[in-house]
Order: sequence, then structure tokens, then C-alpha cells
Amino acid sequence: MQLYCSLPVIQDSSMASSKPPKRKVQRYYEEAEKPPQQQKKKKAERIVVNERTNQEPWKKKNQQKKDVISGAKDPFPGLPSMPEDQLSKYERARKAEKAMDTFPSVKKHLKVEENKVQTALSQAAKHDLLLPEEAGFLEGDEGEDTNTITQQDIMDVVDITSASKHFNLTLNQFGPYRVNYSRNGRHLLLAGQRGHVASMDWRTKKLLCEMNVMETVNDVRWLHSHTMFAVAQKKWLYIYDNLGVELHCIKKFNDVLRMEFLPYHFLLATCSSTGFLQYLDVSVGKEIAATCVKAGRLNVMCQNPHNAIIHLGHHNGTVSLWSPTIKEPLVKMLCHNGAVRALSIDKTGMYMASSGTDRKMTIYDLRTYRPLQSCLLPLGAGSLCHSQRGLLAAGVGNVVQVYKDTHVSAPRSPYMCLSVKAPIHGLQFCPYEDILGIGHGGGFTSMIVPGAGEANFDGLECNPYETKKQRQEWEIKALLEKIQPELITLDPTQLGEVDSITMEQKRKEQVERMGYDPYEKTRFAPRRKLKGRSSTGNVLKRKKKVAIQEKRADIKKSIAEREKAKSKNDATAVQHEPRSTLERFKK
Repeated sequence: MQLYCSLPVIQDSSMASSKPPKRKVQRYYEEAEKPPQQQKKKKAERIVVNERTNQEPWKKKNQQKKDVISGAKDPFPGLPSMPEDQLSKYERARKAEKAMDTFPSVKKHLKVEENKVQTALSQAAKHDLLLPEEAGFLEGDEGEDTNTITQQDIMDVVDITSASKHFNLTLNQFGPYRVNYSRNGRHLLLAGQRGHVASMDWRTKKLLCEMNVMETVNDVRWLHSHTMFAVAQKKWLYIYDNLGVELHCIKKFNDVLRMEFLPYHFLLATCSSTGFLQYLDVSVGKEIAATCVKAGRLNVMCQNPHNAIIHLGHHNGTVSLWSPTIKEPLVKMLCHNGAVRALSIDKTGMYMASSGTDRKMTIYDLRTYRPLQSCLLPLGAGSLCHSQRGLLAAGVGNVVQVYKDTHVSAPRSPYMCLSVKAPIHGLQFCPYEDILGIGHGGGFTSMIVPGAGEANFDGLECNPYETKKQRQEWEIKALLEKIQPELITLDPTQLGEVDSITMEQKRKEQVERMGYDPYEKTRFAPRRKLKGRSSTGNVLKRKKKVAIQEKRADIKKSIAEREKAKSKNDATAVQHEPRSTLERFKK
């Protein structure tokens, strides 16, 4: 069946042409086109400036973000202020008291460096809040003296880990023993006078190496890490690794009695029975200095940890201070009426404790080299040692006496006491632990001394829990930052200061030599030119040209003044001399 529509279909050409054009599909790489009027309008809106604040809208918005924290204004704008006592704890250098007469660029650089130091100082003081541990001391009841508290009493009230830190090693065959702890306080080195040498991890009681060198051992010291240690044997100085393998035999260092290691300089300082003070650079294996002290046998030695100066005690009661670059003693002090038996310097480098055969123990202030406190011990102290918190341990016969605040008041009653089996031969406090290591004729004793060690350690300086990789990285950085022996001085803060007296003297000598003051006038600043005529090379040429012209004019002026003065002196000399009759024929 077919259906037909009654209305005819009429095609109009105008209607066909009025159809909207087919919209082009937009690709992802094509940008949307905007009408030109709209773009102009947007551009005009961007440049609108707020008439009241005279700021563009985006600047005003950013300023509001800075002034507002969490939707409210900060009532205390800026960085928080730190108390002065907390800042002085981390201060390492002093600021310049008066302004220097130097170039503006140097002043600007120094100002930037000072700002960096102050920023680091404030940040270190702020991080005190993150230090978890606090130091504490023994406090007795009313009428109770703390030196009556025994090690067993302490072990009964502390935890199992702390109680295990007190132990005895019975070694009565090869003693007496010298002891030395590593810088991070993890490893212990024992050396018996009859040749027994052993190293161990004293916390886990794991023995690292043990040997007998079959000759007399005078002293022993760890080097920069626990992988190497030095042993002063009867004839020569030997270097061993942590497995007991001999690495070096240094025959230049003979008859060594005492040793000290300077960790920041990688120097091993030794004193011998022949009266020589020698320094060995362990990083290159080279002898740096050898000085004849001319004071006989040297068996008393200690180092100042603040400035790396070596202190030597002599048989005539004097103590001398030495630096590797100077062949004469920096300071000589008369400390005792008899021979000096022991020396020790605290961590700050301000106070020195000494004991002699006159049975006196005296505390000296190294800033003024005067005695502060003195006391008389019954038998005299044969060994002295300072802890990180300022406690002083003295070995009197077979009794160890620990004193507190010795630089404030005279030592009267000891803080703690401990009696051992045989006479004491060596003492050292364990770093970052409340432990005192005692080497004696019957072996070794570890004594718990509350409040002796620093409660918080710096993991970048000395890390007791470092891994093998961390130790290797630290060793590389320490070698790169090694301090040269020439920088060892009594006052290490002088290295960062300007010697204004010497600078002024050199300036006067330069003026006398050149005949004019080259720093009198201001420096020439050339005018800026266009079309590339103010390039760096052209500016430098103009500066040199002006400097040469000024210098030439000054030299001519000084020469003319000298000739004028010379002619004046000649004229006065001629006037005073008698004239002869034949002088008129002279040309």
C-alpha cells in the first residue's frame, strides 16, 4: 500500500543557507579561542590597582596570607627570642668589637657570615627541647653522706642494664693495667705492664682481640676510630688493628712512656724517657715535630681538649705547655714543691688539676694561671681524671675518690669512694656514660658514678650506635676537615679575628716606602656607558688607567718634595762650609 502526502515539499535556498555551520571538534593539543573583546577585558581587569592601598590585587592577597595564620593574626610576629644563657651554651666565637676599615665587599661578606653563625646558634639552642635525657647526681638523705653509698646499693635500685655496667675483671698475672675508652665510649682497651693487650666491647662483653707482645707495655691509646690503636712498648711504638694484626713499627718513636691522641688534628703526641716530645700524623704516617724538652724523664702528660695544647709535668714541680710548631714552652707554671705525679684538664679547658709528691692536689685556672683551690690528700693522688660533667676522680693508693665542684670550693668530702684490690695505675671516665674505668694491679674495675657522663650525644660527632657505613662516612669527612698543626694556639678564638695592630703597622710601613697613602682616596667608580662600552673589560681598563695616572701624580709629587728637601739641605750645608778661592773655577 502506498501513501501520498497532499502537501508538496518546497525547498527554499535561503533556509538552506541559514543553517548553523558544523562545529569543529576541538583536539587536546589545540587551545580554546576566546573572543578578542573578552581577552582585552580580562587584560584590563588584571591591571586594575586598588586606589586605597595602592597595590595590585594579587599582591594584597599574598600580603594577607603572610599576616594571617589559620584565619587569625599572629599576636607574636617574627622568630621567638632565646634567653642569653641558653645561647651562650652553644657560642663558639666572639663578634668583632669594632668595625674594620676595609672594602665594602669584605664588610658585606663578613656580615653575611656572622648572620649564618647567629642563625645556627639560635637553631642549636631551640633544639634543646628535643634532648630527651637529663643528667642527675646522687642525693643522700638528711645527714647522710653520699660517699658511704656502695656500688651494691646502686645496683639494687637501678635497672638491669645499668646494673650490668659495674663489673670486675680479675687479671692478676700481667698487671698493673692502663685503660683507654674510644671517643664514642663503646670500646675499651686494656694494656698490662707485662705485655697483655686486649680490646673489647665492654657493654656486650665481647672480646675483639687479645694478645701478649712479650715485652713491657707503658701506655696504650685508641686512634681516630676503634679499628686502630697504638701501643707504647719497651723499645718502639707499634700500631695494631682491631684484630691484633701489627700494622706499623715506628722506630723513630723510641722509649715512649705516655701518649695522647688529638682527634681533630689526627696527631698522636708521645713523650719519652729520653726527654723528647714527638708528634705523629696518623693520616699520612709522618713525624710532624720532635722537640727536646730538656727536663729529663717525661712520664706525666695530658692534653687540653679545648685547644689541643699538651701539658707536661716535670720532676722539679713545674708544668709546661707545648705546641707542635714552637720549640719553646708556651707557658711554664710552678705547681708543686716536689715532682708532679698526675695532671688532668676538664672538658671546657678552663681548669687544670695537678697532684705531686708533696701530697697536694691543686686546681688551677688556665685563664689566669693561678691556683683556685688546694687540699692535702693522705697519700697523694697518683692518677687524676675529669668527667664530661666536671667530676674529678683521684686515685689514692688503692682507693678511688670522686670529687664534685672542685673549682667552686676546696675538695673536702668526696662525692663517692671505692676501694679496689691493688694500687691504681690508670683512670678514665667513659664518654656519654656514668662509668669510671679503673686499671689496677689486680685487673680492671668498672665503677658506676651517677652524673659523670653527658646525657645527650651528638650523632654527627660521636655516635655510640654507629654502623660500619656511618663510621666510614665519618672517617672520610673527618679527614677532609682535618685541622693543620700550625693552627694549635693557646687561644683558638684568635684565628678568626683581625690583627688590627699589625695591619696598621704594615700600612704605615707601606706609606713610608711608597711615599703616599694608596688608601687615602676613595676608589674610582667609572660612569656607565651605553652601546656595550661598559663591558667588564672596558670598565677594568678605565679603572687601571685612572689608578696609574693617580699613582704617577703621587710619585711625581713625592719625588719633587724629596728633591726640594734635599736641595734645601745641600744649600744649608754649603752655607756652613768655608769657600776656597779655587771654587769659582769648578763647573
